[in-house]
Amino acid sequence: MTTSIDIHAHWYPEAWVRLLEAEGPAQGVEIGRNPRGNVTFAVPKYKATFQQSYIDLPSRLREMDAARVDVHALSLTQPMVYWAAPEFGARLARAYNDGLAEAHLLHPERLVGLATLPMQAPELAVEEARRAASLPGICGVYIATHVMDQNLDEPAFDPVYACCEQLGLPIFLHPVNPVGAERMRKYHLRNLIGNPTDTAIAAASLIFGGVLDRFPKLEVVLPHAGGSLPALVGRWDHGHTVRKELAHLAHPPSAYLRRFHYDTITHDDATLVNLIAQVGADRILMGSDCPADMSYTRPVDVVERLAGVDAADREAILGLSARRLLKLD
Repeated sequence: MTTSIDIHAHWYPEAWVRLLEAEGPAQGVEIGRNPRGNVTFAVPKYKATFQQSYIDLPSRLREMDAARVDVHALSLTQPMVYWAAPEFGARLARAYNDGLAEAHLLHPERLVGLATLPMQAPELAVEEARRAASLPGICGVYIATHVMDQNLDEPAFDPVYACCEQLGLPIFLHPVNPVGAERMRKYHLRNLIGNPTDTAIAAASLIFGGVLDRFPKLEVVLPHAGGSLPALVGRWDHGHTVRKELAHLAHPPSAYLRRFHYDTITHDDATLVNLIAQVGADRILMGSDCPADMSYTRPVDVVERLAGVDAADREAILGLSARRLLKLD
Protein backbone atom coordinates (compact mmCIF):
# COMPACT_ATOMS: atom_id res chain seq x y z
CA MET A 1 0.00 0.00 0.00
CA THR A 2 1.31 3.45 -0.91
CA THR A 3 2.56 5.66 1.92
CA SER A 4 0.37 8.77 1.88
CA ILE A 5 2.44 11.98 2.02
CA ASP A 6 0.97 15.41 2.69
CA ILE A 7 3.37 18.00 1.28
CA HIS A 8 1.43 21.06 2.50
CA ALA A 9 1.24 21.00 6.30
CA HIS A 10 2.28 23.83 8.62
CA TRP A 11 3.95 23.72 12.04
CA TYR A 12 5.56 26.04 14.58
CA PRO A 13 8.13 24.53 16.99
CA GLU A 14 7.45 25.56 20.58
CA ALA A 15 11.08 26.72 20.98
CA TRP A 16 10.76 28.87 17.84
CA VAL A 17 7.68 30.61 19.21
CA ARG A 18 9.44 31.19 22.53
CA LEU A 19 12.46 32.74 20.77
CA LEU A 20 10.16 35.05 18.87
CA GLU A 21 8.27 35.95 22.04
CA ALA A 22 11.47 36.66 23.99
CA GLU A 23 13.49 38.57 21.40
CA GLY A 24 10.92 39.80 18.90
CA PRO A 25 10.02 43.02 20.77
CA ALA A 26 13.61 44.24 20.45
CA GLN A 27 13.18 43.76 16.68
CA GLY A 28 10.03 45.88 16.55
CA VAL A 29 7.57 43.01 16.91
CA GLU A 30 4.35 43.54 18.83
CA ILE A 31 3.90 40.40 20.92
CA GLY A 32 0.74 39.67 22.87
CA ARG A 33 -1.64 36.93 23.98
CA ASN A 34 -5.17 36.30 22.79
CA PRO A 35 -8.01 35.25 25.16
CA ARG A 36 -7.01 31.60 24.72
CA GLY A 37 -3.45 32.34 25.80
CA ASN A 38 -1.92 31.90 22.35
CA VAL A 39 1.03 34.12 21.43
CA THR A 40 0.15 36.80 18.87
CA PHE A 41 2.57 38.53 16.50
CA ALA A 42 2.34 41.78 14.57
CA VAL A 43 4.68 43.86 12.41
CA PRO A 44 3.61 46.12 9.53
CA LYS A 45 1.74 44.01 6.93
CA TYR A 46 2.23 40.75 8.84
CA LYS A 47 0.21 39.26 11.68
CA ALA A 48 0.01 35.76 13.12
CA THR A 49 -1.47 33.84 16.02
CA PHE A 50 0.44 30.76 17.10
CA GLN A 51 -2.40 28.36 17.90
CA GLN A 52 -1.71 25.10 19.69
CA SER A 53 -3.01 23.13 16.72
CA TYR A 54 0.04 24.44 14.83
CA ILE A 55 2.45 23.54 17.64
CA ASP A 56 1.43 20.37 19.49
CA LEU A 57 2.89 17.29 17.82
CA PRO A 58 0.86 14.59 19.65
CA SER A 59 -2.39 16.18 18.51
CA ARG A 60 -0.97 16.52 15.01
CA LEU A 61 -0.18 12.82 14.86
CA ARG A 62 -3.71 11.98 16.02
CA GLU A 63 -5.10 14.25 13.31
CA MET A 64 -2.91 12.55 10.72
CA ASP A 65 -4.12 9.13 11.86
CA ALA A 66 -7.75 10.19 11.62
CA ALA A 67 -7.12 11.48 8.08
CA ARG A 68 -5.14 8.34 7.04
CA VAL A 69 -2.08 10.48 6.31
CA ASP A 70 1.20 8.69 6.95
CA VAL A 71 3.69 11.54 6.54
CA HIS A 72 3.57 15.31 6.93
CA ALA A 73 6.18 17.52 5.26
CA LEU A 74 6.19 20.32 7.83
CA SER A 75 6.72 23.94 6.86
CA LEU A 76 6.59 27.47 8.26
CA THR A 77 3.78 29.78 7.23
CA GLN A 78 2.83 33.37 8.11
CA PRO A 79 4.78 35.40 9.19
CA MET A 80 7.90 33.67 7.75
CA VAL A 81 11.18 35.40 8.75
CA TYR A 82 11.75 37.99 6.01
CA TRP A 83 10.46 40.94 8.05
CA ALA A 84 13.37 40.61 10.50
CA ALA A 85 16.82 42.20 10.38
CA PRO A 86 19.07 39.75 8.49
CA GLU A 87 20.96 38.38 11.48
CA PHE A 88 17.81 37.84 13.52
CA GLY A 89 16.09 36.36 10.49
CA ALA A 90 18.96 33.90 10.13
CA ARG A 91 18.70 32.97 13.82
CA LEU A 92 14.98 32.38 13.45
CA ALA A 93 15.57 30.23 10.38
CA ARG A 94 18.19 28.16 12.19
CA ALA A 95 15.91 27.69 15.18
CA TYR A 96 13.02 26.66 12.96
CA ASN A 97 15.08 24.20 10.94
CA ASP A 98 16.60 22.70 14.08
CA GLY A 99 13.03 22.23 15.32
CA LEU A 100 12.14 20.39 12.13
CA ALA A 101 15.09 18.05 12.61
CA GLU A 102 14.10 17.38 16.23
CA ALA A 103 10.52 16.62 15.20
CA HIS A 104 11.78 14.20 12.56
CA LEU A 105 14.03 12.41 15.05
CA LEU A 106 11.09 12.03 17.42
CA HIS A 107 8.87 10.61 14.67
CA PRO A 108 11.12 9.59 11.77
CA GLU A 109 8.44 7.62 9.94
CA ARG A 110 5.80 10.38 10.20
CA LEU A 111 7.46 13.79 9.94
CA VAL A 112 9.93 15.39 7.53
CA GLY A 113 10.83 19.05 7.13
CA LEU A 114 10.94 21.82 4.55
CA ALA A 115 13.55 24.31 5.71
CA THR A 116 12.92 28.02 5.94
CA LEU A 117 15.56 30.49 4.71
CA PRO A 118 16.29 34.17 5.49
CA MET A 119 15.60 35.29 1.94
CA GLN A 120 15.99 38.99 2.85
CA ALA A 121 19.73 38.24 2.91
CA PRO A 122 20.44 35.78 0.06
CA GLU A 123 24.01 35.12 1.21
CA LEU A 124 22.68 34.04 4.61
CA ALA A 125 19.94 32.04 2.89
CA VAL A 126 22.57 30.08 0.95
CA GLU A 127 24.52 29.48 4.14
CA GLU A 128 21.43 28.22 5.93
CA ALA A 129 20.33 26.06 3.00
CA ARG A 130 23.68 24.27 3.07
CA ARG A 131 23.51 23.83 6.84
CA ALA A 132 19.88 22.70 6.85
CA ALA A 133 20.49 20.17 4.07
CA SER A 134 22.76 18.27 6.47
CA LEU A 135 20.11 18.03 9.17
CA PRO A 136 18.09 14.83 9.58
CA GLY A 137 14.72 14.88 7.91
CA ILE A 138 15.18 18.05 5.80
CA CYS A 139 13.91 17.26 2.31
CA GLY A 140 13.37 20.66 0.69
CA VAL A 141 13.06 24.38 1.33
CA TYR A 142 10.05 26.63 1.77
CA ILE A 143 9.91 30.12 0.29
CA ALA A 144 7.09 32.65 0.16
CA THR A 145 5.64 33.79 -3.17
CA HIS A 146 7.41 37.11 -2.64
CA VAL A 147 10.07 38.40 -0.28
CA MET A 148 8.80 41.61 1.30
CA ASP A 149 7.17 42.61 -2.03
CA GLN A 150 10.14 41.55 -4.15
CA ASN A 151 9.15 39.08 -6.86
CA LEU A 152 11.04 35.82 -7.12
CA ASP A 153 12.86 36.70 -10.37
CA GLU A 154 15.06 39.30 -8.65
CA PRO A 155 18.68 38.47 -9.63
CA ALA A 156 19.69 38.66 -5.97
CA PHE A 157 17.87 35.37 -5.36
CA ASP A 158 19.75 33.45 -8.07
CA PRO A 159 22.45 32.18 -5.67
CA VAL A 160 19.70 30.60 -3.56
CA TYR A 161 18.23 28.85 -6.58
CA ALA A 162 21.69 27.73 -7.68
CA CYS A 163 22.34 26.31 -4.23
CA CYS A 164 19.01 24.46 -4.10
CA GLU A 165 19.57 23.06 -7.57
CA GLN A 166 23.05 21.88 -6.62
CA LEU A 167 21.85 20.29 -3.38
CA GLY A 168 18.82 18.69 -5.02
CA LEU A 169 16.43 20.51 -2.69
CA PRO A 170 12.97 21.16 -4.18
CA ILE A 171 11.51 24.59 -3.47
CA PHE A 172 7.98 24.75 -2.13
CA LEU A 173 6.18 28.09 -2.44
CA HIS A 174 3.45 29.58 -0.26
CA PRO A 175 1.62 32.94 -0.29
CA VAL A 176 2.02 35.52 2.47
CA ASN A 177 0.49 39.01 2.50
CA PRO A 178 -0.83 38.62 -1.06
CA VAL A 179 -0.95 41.37 -3.63
CA GLY A 180 -3.97 43.66 -3.31
CA ALA A 181 -4.46 42.75 0.34
CA GLU A 182 -5.59 46.28 1.18
CA ARG A 183 -8.63 45.79 -1.09
CA MET A 184 -9.46 42.33 0.29
CA ARG A 185 -9.99 43.00 3.97
CA LYS A 186 -13.57 41.69 3.93
CA TYR A 187 -14.94 38.20 3.41
CA HIS A 188 -11.56 36.49 3.85
CA LEU A 189 -10.76 37.52 0.26
CA ARG A 190 -7.05 37.78 1.14
CA ASN A 191 -7.13 33.99 1.23
CA LEU A 192 -9.94 33.14 -1.20
CA ILE A 193 -8.62 35.34 -4.01
CA GLY A 194 -5.31 36.79 -2.81
CA ASN A 195 -3.47 33.52 -2.18
CA PRO A 196 -4.23 31.91 -5.58
CA THR A 197 -3.38 35.18 -7.31
CA ASP A 198 -0.05 35.55 -5.50
CA THR A 199 0.86 31.99 -6.46
CA ALA A 200 0.26 32.86 -10.13
CA ILE A 201 2.43 35.98 -9.82
CA ALA A 202 5.24 33.88 -8.36
CA ALA A 203 4.96 31.31 -11.15
CA ALA A 204 4.90 34.07 -13.77
CA SER A 205 7.99 35.65 -12.25
CA LEU A 206 9.87 32.35 -12.43
CA ILE A 207 8.79 31.81 -16.05
CA PHE A 208 9.02 35.32 -17.50
CA GLY A 209 12.06 36.20 -15.43
CA GLY A 210 14.00 33.24 -16.86
CA VAL A 211 14.62 31.53 -13.52
CA LEU A 212 13.40 28.16 -14.80
CA ASP A 213 15.66 28.51 -17.85
CA ARG A 214 18.73 29.47 -15.82
CA PHE A 215 18.19 26.56 -13.43
CA PRO A 216 16.83 23.73 -15.56
CA LYS A 217 17.06 21.10 -12.80
CA LEU A 218 15.38 23.21 -10.12
CA GLU A 219 12.17 21.63 -8.82
CA VAL A 220 9.39 24.03 -7.76
CA VAL A 221 6.10 23.11 -6.07
CA LEU A 222 3.12 25.46 -6.31
CA PRO A 223 0.51 25.51 -3.53
CA HIS A 224 -3.26 25.52 -3.90
CA ALA A 225 -3.07 23.56 -7.18
CA GLY A 226 -1.09 26.34 -8.84
CA GLY A 227 -3.53 29.04 -7.86
CA SER A 228 -4.87 30.85 -10.91
CA LEU A 229 -1.93 29.81 -13.12
CA PRO A 230 -3.66 26.85 -14.86
CA ALA A 231 -6.66 29.02 -15.83
CA LEU A 232 -4.49 31.90 -17.06
CA VAL A 233 -1.84 30.10 -19.07
CA GLY A 234 -3.73 30.45 -22.36
CA ARG A 235 -3.87 34.21 -21.84
CA TRP A 236 -0.14 34.20 -21.10
CA ASP A 237 0.53 32.24 -24.30
CA HIS A 238 -1.40 34.78 -26.33
CA GLY A 239 0.51 37.61 -24.66
CA HIS A 240 3.72 35.89 -25.65
CA THR A 241 2.70 36.14 -29.32
CA VAL A 242 1.60 39.79 -29.32
CA ARG A 243 3.46 41.65 -26.55
CA LYS A 244 7.02 42.84 -26.93
CA GLU A 245 7.54 42.53 -23.14
CA LEU A 246 7.29 38.74 -23.55
CA ALA A 247 9.22 38.34 -26.78
CA HIS A 248 12.35 37.29 -24.88
CA LEU A 249 10.81 33.94 -23.91
CA ALA A 250 12.25 31.04 -25.89
CA HIS A 251 9.07 29.01 -25.33
CA PRO A 252 5.41 29.84 -24.73
CA PRO A 253 4.46 29.97 -21.03
CA SER A 254 2.41 26.78 -21.31
CA ALA A 255 5.62 24.91 -22.12
CA TYR A 256 6.66 25.51 -18.50
CA LEU A 257 3.55 24.01 -16.87
CA ARG A 258 5.28 20.70 -16.27
CA ARG A 259 8.32 22.41 -14.77
CA PHE A 260 6.14 22.85 -11.69
CA HIS A 261 4.57 20.40 -9.29
CA TYR A 262 1.14 21.20 -7.86
CA ASP A 263 -0.66 20.20 -4.67
CA THR A 264 -4.23 18.92 -4.66
CA ILE A 265 -5.88 21.80 -2.77
CA THR A 266 -8.69 22.98 -5.06
CA HIS A 267 -11.79 22.28 -2.93
CA ASP A 268 -13.47 21.20 -6.16
CA ASP A 269 -13.02 17.73 -7.61
CA ALA A 270 -13.71 18.76 -11.21
CA THR A 271 -11.04 21.47 -11.01
CA LEU A 272 -8.52 18.96 -9.70
CA VAL A 273 -9.38 16.43 -12.41
CA ASN A 274 -8.92 19.16 -15.02
CA LEU A 275 -5.51 20.03 -13.56
CA ILE A 276 -4.47 16.38 -13.74
CA ALA A 277 -5.47 16.33 -17.41
CA GLN A 278 -3.62 19.61 -18.02
CA VAL A 279 -0.25 18.83 -16.38
CA GLY A 280 -0.26 15.07 -15.77
CA ALA A 281 -0.83 13.09 -12.60
CA ASP A 282 2.91 12.71 -12.09
CA ARG A 283 3.12 16.47 -11.35
CA ILE A 284 0.42 16.40 -8.66
CA LEU A 285 1.23 15.91 -4.96
CA MET A 286 -1.27 15.42 -2.16
CA GLY A 287 -1.64 18.43 0.13
CA SER A 288 -4.04 19.58 2.82
CA ASP A 289 -2.94 22.97 4.29
CA CYS A 290 -3.31 21.33 7.72
CA PRO A 291 -4.29 22.59 10.27
CA ALA A 292 -5.77 25.79 8.76
CA ASP A 293 -9.54 26.20 8.60
CA MET A 294 -9.15 26.36 4.79
CA SER A 295 -7.54 22.91 4.76
CA TYR A 296 -8.69 19.53 3.56
CA THR A 297 -9.38 17.52 6.71
CA ARG A 298 -9.29 14.23 4.75
CA PRO A 299 -6.93 14.73 1.80
CA VAL A 300 -6.59 11.00 1.10
CA ASP A 301 -10.36 10.76 0.59
CA VAL A 302 -10.16 13.63 -1.92
CA VAL A 303 -7.71 11.71 -4.10
CA GLU A 304 -9.47 8.36 -3.75
CA ARG A 305 -12.86 9.70 -4.87
CA LEU A 306 -11.68 11.43 -8.06
CA ALA A 307 -13.69 10.27 -11.06
CA GLY A 308 -11.84 9.10 -14.15
CA VAL A 309 -8.41 8.89 -12.46
CA ASP A 310 -6.89 5.42 -12.69
CA ALA A 311 -5.31 3.50 -9.83
CA ALA A 312 -1.72 4.14 -10.89
CA ASP A 313 -2.30 7.89 -11.05
CA ARG A 314 -4.00 7.87 -7.64
CA GLU A 315 -1.01 6.07 -6.14
CA ALA A 316 1.35 8.63 -7.66
CA ILE A 317 -0.67 11.53 -6.23
CA LEU A 318 -1.14 9.95 -2.81
CA GLY A 319 2.56 9.55 -2.22
CA LEU A 320 4.76 7.94 -4.85
CA SER A 321 5.61 11.21 -6.61
CA ALA A 322 6.26 13.01 -3.32
CA ARG A 323 8.48 10.18 -2.13
CA ARG A 324 10.56 10.52 -5.29
CA LEU A 325 10.69 14.33 -5.15
CA LEU A 326 11.64 14.38 -1.46
CA LYS A 327 14.12 11.51 -1.92
CA LEU A 328 12.61 9.48 0.90
CA ASP A 329 13.73 6.11 -0.48
